[in-house]
Amino acid sequence: MLVDIAKVTVGLLLLIWGADRFVHGAAAVARNLGVAPLMIGLTIVSFATSAPEILVSVVAALRNDPDLAIGNAIGSNIANIGLVLGVVALFRPIELKSATLRREMPALLAVTLLTVSLFLDSHVGRIDGFVLLTGMVIVIIWLVRLGIRSSATDPLQTDFEAEIPTGTSMRMAFVWLIVGIIALLIGAELLVDGAISIATRIGVSDIVIGITLVALATSLPELAVSLISVIKGEYGIAIGNIVGSNIFNLLAVIGVAAAIQPASLPPSVLSLHLFVMVAFTLVLFAMTYEYDGRGVITRYEGFALVGAFLAYDTYVVLQNVRIGS
Repeated sequence: MLVDIAKVTVGLLLLIWGADRFVHGAAAVARNLGVAPLMIGLTIVSFATSAPEILVSVVAALRNDPDLAIGNAIGSNIANIGLVLGVVALFRPIELKSATLRREMPALLAVTLLTVSLFLDSHVGRIDGFVLLTGMVIVIIWLVRLGIRSSATDPLQTDFEAEIPTGTSMRMAFVWLIVGIIALLIGAELLVDGAISIATRIGVSDIVIGITLVALATSLPELAVSLISVIKGEYGIAIGNIVGSNIFNLLAVIGVAAAIQPASLPPSVLSLHLFVMVAFTLVLFAMTYEYDGRGVITRYEGFALVGAFLAYDTYVVLQNVRIGS
């Protein structure tokens, strides 16, 4: 068990560092090619922050363990809203000023409902995977068009302008891009290997390990980025990072896993986990809606999000501990 925990820990550290280097390299390459910062943030950075989940999904699916990949995607979306956004709001209330981000919210809801509709037959096949991957392409095209149409005065424009790396040569940008991918691959391999072994030892299903342990691990990069962004007053990046990551988690992570290895879903996915994911997504939409002319996620709402996340994860763990014993 200690060896498995060590694998998960080392894998997690490599995922966090690799994700940071991958995002840095990808954003620097795009900036050197003359891509606008807002465009980079909406597409490349949003996709790259889901790199840990995507790599874990690929490794798990190739190991004939799609349940771990699906659990990781669902659990990461729950953790991103309940834990990441909740902790950030507890630290400092989050203001939503970006019109661009408000347009992304309905897209997240639409992608969530699409995923739920594909799950209703309790099976995720290759056709479902290709539908999700096609949806990913459509979303990327839409985000590019959104970035082109967005106002130059949108606060998100300023936030990304400050954060997209400058002064990195094309050569070093490619070096960091490759180093980041290698670190992500090794980290994903170690994390998946350790997580599967832990699930086997304690007698719980891989989808539960994916929803709890692996999802928490792969959501830590989002937590770090969002906290740093809020400390700098870049609220748009803090929320945009979570919204973009959740969209790509469903489309890319589940899409890749299903395309590689179809899977039958355990009953708990439809009866509990998907329901909780949809509920958190609706709550995020409600919290960021402008009822009084401004959208703010307060500390009280942050406390409620963290409390709900902890209650859910505790329930899942306790239920499975009883089953395993």
